[in-house]
Amino acid sequence: MGALTKEFEGLRQHRNAYLLAFSATTGYICFGWDIGLIGGIIALPSFQQYFGLDKQSPSARANLSGNIVSVLQAGGFFGSLASIYLGSKLGRKPCLILSATIYLLGSLMQATVGLGSSQQVGLNVLYAGRFFGGLGIGIMSALVPPYVSECAPRAIRGRCTGSIEVSVGLGNMLAFWVNYAASLNIPAGEMQWRIPFLVQMIPGVLFLALMLIQPESPRWLVERSRYDEAAEALAYIARKAPDDDAVVSTLSEIRADFVGKHRLSIITQFRKMGENRIIFLRCFIPCLVTFFQQWSGTNAINYYSPQIFAGLGISNTSSTLFATGVYGVVKFVVTILVLVFIIERLGRKRSLIYGGLGQCVTMLWIGGYSGIHRQPTLVPATYVSIVAVYLFGVAFCIGWGFVPLVVASEVSPGHLRTAVMSLASACTWLFTFVIAQLTPIMLAHITYGTYILFGVLSLVMAIWAYVFLPETTGYPLEDIKYLFEKDIIIRSLEGSPGGRIFLGKRRATPVEELRRVALRASSYQSQDTETMSNLQTYNGTLGDALII
Repeated sequence: MGALTKEFEGLRQHRNAYLLAFSATTGYICFGWDIGLIGGIIALPSFQQYFGLDKQSPSARANLSGNIVSVLQAGGFFGSLASIYLGSKLGRKPCLILSATIYLLGSLMQATVGLGSSQQVGLNVLYAGRFFGGLGIGIMSALVPPYVSECAPRAIRGRCTGSIEVSVGLGNMLAFWVNYAASLNIPAGEMQWRIPFLVQMIPGVLFLALMLIQPESPRWLVERSRYDEAAEALAYIARKAPDDDAVVSTLSEIRADFVGKHRLSIITQFRKMGENRIIFLRCFIPCLVTFFQQWSGTNAINYYSPQIFAGLGISNTSSTLFATGVYGVVKFVVTILVLVFIIERLGRKRSLIYGGLGQCVTMLWIGGYSGIHRQPTLVPATYVSIVAVYLFGVAFCIGWGFVPLVVASEVSPGHLRTAVMSLASACTWLFTFVIAQLTPIMLAHITYGTYILFGVLSLVMAIWAYVFLPETTGYPLEDIKYLFEKDIIIRSLEGSPGGRIFLGKRRATPVEELRRVALRASSYQSQDTETMSNLQTYNGTLGDALII
């Protein structure tokens, strides 16, 4: 009861921060919706007949389906790259509003394809609409994580950033059930697949409306030397006065972190990513964790779950869409539970380890079942395999679902965060594109080997998190740099379950000690700078006297 009371008190205290996180992550509902929508629409016979997919060979149909799915990722890739410039130049908030507008335009184009035109022209407009939708989602997906992490208080930063995956899960789930409802309740014809495209505009409108009332990122404002506005933004988020000690202290820490790093050009930001080994590692990890996330196999299931369930023995379209809808519900519910009860208690690192191991086991089971039962017939083990798909969703939500976004936004250097997160987002879209293109081909040619590949890669992810990733939970953004200064593998193993067995008596230097050393060095550097300044002033005065 005491824990529940504490949760409600925290909710009341941080309600502005939670509202900000909800407003920004509503954009990820659009992301999740589009991911979950297209696979179900392609599976509808009315869609296949309208665009002639039913008259194509299985190989040609797989290629065309892959193209329809993956053109969104192409737009997302370029949108993410564009956000590197736009996010630094215009700010986080204006770019997020822009992304919502582009997404709505793309959704409208998808809903109206083929009206008054030929089948081929309609298909080209569908490609263009999905590209524009992806462009908007790409900008949004690159900027929401840094925006939320830069605004959220340390105590709830993981929860706020992690709510991104809740939004993705919600979008997935709603899209799955909209597809299922359309297949059951709308007669076969154009409206059966047009209405789901129209409905996906609802979260886009909500995202646009909510972002209009939110503040700009205080860290972006500090980078632009707009300190009064930054103080007001921090005060709004913390629900305190701008001159409150907590607000003043936080603002001072942010200003100190940006000393000498204001308004860096895009070229300078890229150059500084390789400034030293520590900075390079902190810039590389976001791309690596998002790369791993895509090779877990989650988007193979998101995009092609009707085909996957059909391959496991579920025959008709309505049944596969229903099974897909249940998968969306499972992921959404588990994501909420993880966000509320696990992410801040279990930590980033353990979540990734346990999630990766769970993904590995479930994917290997599905691969083994598919290898033994080559024909899609119902046997008792079929139901176990269907449950394994749902358990994969559970494992993914525990670890590699939203924790990579949390880790990426935390380890990125503050002055390079926009560029780093944009590259990480571009990496996400690039390999989502690859997965969308390869999955139907792999399912057609290597069949059960597809699941075994994803299972082995999930094991690799868990091992990497165990050995090489320090725990970032509970540290201020400005202190995370100390986790990578020295003893990285020792520090990583210290935070892993049973990791100290491999270390013996070796221990990493405590962060508090590293911080004290850095503060002393900074103090000495300030004194030296002041001394040199005084000396230059003295020499200048002496020179003037000699001239006189």
